[in-house]
Amino acid sequence: MEKRLKIAYLAPEIPALSATFVYNEILELEKTGISVVPVSVHRPGTSAMEKAAKELGKRTHCLYETPLAGFITDNARMFLTNPAGFMKTLCTASRDALGMLAHPRTALGIMYRFCVASTLAKILIENRCRHIHAHFAHIPTDIAMYASSLAGISYSFTAHANDLFERGWLLKEKVQRSGFSAVISGFNKDFLMKNRAPGDKIHVIHCGVDSGTFQPRKRRRTSKTLQIGSLGRMVGKKGFDVLIDTAGILIDSGRSLHMDIAGDGPLMDDLRRQAELKGLADHISFPGPIAHEDVSSWLQDQDIFVLPCRKDNNGDMDGIPVVLMEAMLSGVPVVSTRISGIPELIEDGITGCLAAPDNPSELAAAIEKIAGNSRFRKIITENAAKRVLLDFDLAENTARLAHLYKEVIG
Repeated sequence: MEKRLKIAYLAPEIPALSATFVYNEILELEKTGISVVPVSVHRPGTSAMEKAAKELGKRTHCLYETPLAGFITDNARMFLTNPAGFMKTLCTASRDALGMLAHPRTALGIMYRFCVASTLAKILIENRCRHIHAHFAHIPTDIAMYASSLAGISYSFTAHANDLFERGWLLKEKVQRSGFSAVISGFNKDFLMKNRAPGDKIHVIHCGVDSGTFQPRKRRRTSKTLQIGSLGRMVGKKGFDVLIDTAGILIDSGRSLHMDIAGDGPLMDDLRRQAELKGLADHISFPGPIAHEDVSSWLQDQDIFVLPCRKDNNGDMDGIPVVLMEAMLSGVPVVSTRISGIPELIEDGITGCLAAPDNPSELAAAIEKIAGNSRFRKIITENAAKRVLLDFDLAENTARLAHLYKEVIG
C-alpha cells in the first residue's frame, strides 16, 4: 500500500471564523489522500464552529502557546542535533534582519520568528512531514521558511492581501527560496513580480468555494423592500461606512430597502453610530458574526450582495473575498469595487457590477441597475455561477495545490 504523503500547514489562526478558506483547503486536501499536520501561530480569537473545523482544531499545534523555556530548549536541541543546519539558518535569518534595519521592529520580529522556527521544526521532524505550506506571506512564511531549513524540507506559501500590500517584507527572498509560491489573483502575481520575485515560481491558485455547499437560491423574496446583504470583518478596508452612506442615497431616491451588515470587528460601534446619526437605524441591521455553515442559508434571503472594498489608510486591501464567490454561486447578484483582484472575479456588467472605491453614488447606481432590471439580474447571476465553477471551485484549485506539493517533494 502506498504511504500517504504528509505535509504541514501553518497559518495565523486555525480554524478561524475569519479565515474559513484555510481550514476548508486543509480538509479538501486531505480528501486527495495527503495527510496534513495543522499548525497555528496563535489560538483563534473566534473559532469556526462547524463539526469538521472543531475536530481540526483539536489536532492543531499552537506555536505561540509554547513557553519561553520551551523555545530555548528547542533551539538548544536543534543546535546540538544539527549544528551546521542551525548555524546556516541563523546566518540567513541574521542577514534578513540586517536588511530590515530601517524597520527595527520588523528586524527584531524576524529574529524572534527564527527562534520560534526551532519549535516548528521539531513538530515537522516528529511528525515526519516532507513539506510545509504557509498561508500569508508575512509572519507564518517567516517561521515556515526558517523551520523548513532547520528540518531539511521544502516550503511554499500562499500570499493573500495584507501580507503583501501592508506587511510585505523579504518578498523576493521568500519566493526565491520556496519550492513554489501561490497567489490568489493575477493582481498579486504582478505585485510580487514588481518586487523582483521570479515569476516562474509564482502560481495563481484561487481560494475556492465548495460548490456542494453553495447552490442557487431555492426561495425567492416577494417583498417590495429591497434586501441588501454584506458580510465581513468590521475593518476599514471593507468599506462598510461607504455602504451606509449608499443606503442613505438609495432611500433618499425613493428606494425601499433593508440592509444586513453581518460580521464583527473593531469598527462595529462606529458603524452602528453612523447608521443612527444618519437616521438609518430602522433600515440597517447588524446581526453580528455568522457561522460559516449558516452563510449559505443567510444568502438565500438576500436580493443583492454588496461588498464595497477599498484600500485603507495603511495601504491594506482585500485580495478576492471568498464571500463574493459564495454569493455568486448562491445565485445572489453581487456589487463590489474595482480594486485588487476583484475584477478577476466580477466582470462589470457580465458577472456582477463594479463601482469605484469610496464612491457611494456610483455604488448606489450599480445597486439600482441590478434592482431595477430583472432580465439583467438573471443574466449576470447565471454568468456569475458559471465563472465561479470554472475558475474558483475549491476541489479544482486544491487539486492543483496537491499536484504542486507532489512535484516539489518529488
